[in-house]
Amino acid sequence: MPSPLDFLPTRAAALARLGEFLPAAGRYAADRNFVRPGHENISRLSPWVQKRLLLEEEVVAAARARWSFEAVEKFVQEIYWRTYWKGWLEHRPEAWSRWVQAVPRLRDSLSAGQRSTLEAALAGRTGIAGFDDWAQELVATGYLHNHVRMWFASIWIFTLKLPWELGAAFFYEHLLDGDVASNTLSWRWVAGLQTPGKTYVARADNIAHYTNDRHVPQAGQLAGAAFPITEPALPKIAPWTEDPLWSKAEEGRAGLWVHPEDLAVERGELSGGKFVAINATWPKPMAKKAGWSDAVANWTQAVLHDGASRAGAHFGADVSAEASDELAATLVDWAQKHQLKRVVAYRPFVGPWLAEALAIESALAQAGIAITWRRRPWDTRLFPHATRGYFPFWEKVTAAG
Repeated sequence: MPSPLDFLPTRAAALARLGEFLPAAGRYAADRNFVRPGHENISRLSPWVQKRLLLEEEVVAAARARWSFEAVEKFVQEIYWRTYWKGWLEHRPEAWSRWVQAVPRLRDSLSAGQRSTLEAALAGRTGIAGFDDWAQELVATGYLHNHVRMWFASIWIFTLKLPWELGAAFFYEHLLDGDVASNTLSWRWVAGLQTPGKTYVARADNIAHYTNDRHVPQAGQLAGAAFPITEPALPKIAPWTEDPLWSKAEEGRAGLWVHPEDLAVERGELSGGKFVAINATWPKPMAKKAGWSDAVANWTQAVLHDGASRAGAHFGADVSAEASDELAATLVDWAQKHQLKRVVAYRPFVGPWLAEALAIESALAQAGIAITWRRRPWDTRLFPHATRGYFPFWEKVTAAG
């Protein structure tokens, strides 16, 4: 059993890890596909970036300040992949809602044989070299190498013939960097849904090579080909955009809501704001509703506390950070207690935190309190380009410099 990786739930730990990785960032392209114990050859920044304890632009700027663009282009691309997935899902949120609805339905409809296979896969006792260790590593550490995630998903879908939706749920349950967009859409890509007809099939020789023969599946253990998986076309919508005149339209006492999708609020456009109070309440039902393990819920609550503490120190404001059975009602009570005219927050992305945000918006409106949603310029600039495949998106990024 692997020992847990060191993902301390603070921005300070994130910055330290970034500093450790930068000297090796120029070798990332050559080393990134190898799966080695401890994963020292990759950045391992994703849990902190997903919670925005580290901002994407900070990571990119640090890499480019240390190395030429050519040396770190592949690493920089990986940062932009996360943004691309988020932007793509903002245009097609039904990919998420379909997955949410499918998971309980599929669990209930499994045959006895499928249920037995599922139990073996979750416990890491399928007998497939590599796969079983990775299932146990995921639960033990909250992390998997990206190459492993692709192999694992392929074996889950095409060898074990289990619904991809349940595999995505297993990842989302245990990954500390469990991102709604990256996780859901990556599983869809392996299954051949994200880019219709383009599947990913894990090969035994590829696994052996990139694990330096630590994992060598037996000949015939893995599926040799994919089978088609289809779905109705996803509708495309115009994603939410920020009102550019918000600062002129609203005045008065303001409070700040801090949530785990953006925990560096003291950096960026909100950093100069004047907030009389900060709320970082933890909704007790969230872990069960989202399907998170205790480890993921505890880590997320810990990084929320770190973000709230930094925000309180930066803005010199009172911080409320209790746990609550009903987040929306708690925020209304908090806003009324502090006589707030409005609440400001970064708008969560498609996923469980957006559902909480919309409930908060409705409850505050009923209490006569305005809410101002913000979106970072990074997202505002890049999301409109995430309408097709990644490489047209990347062309727009590079063309803009």
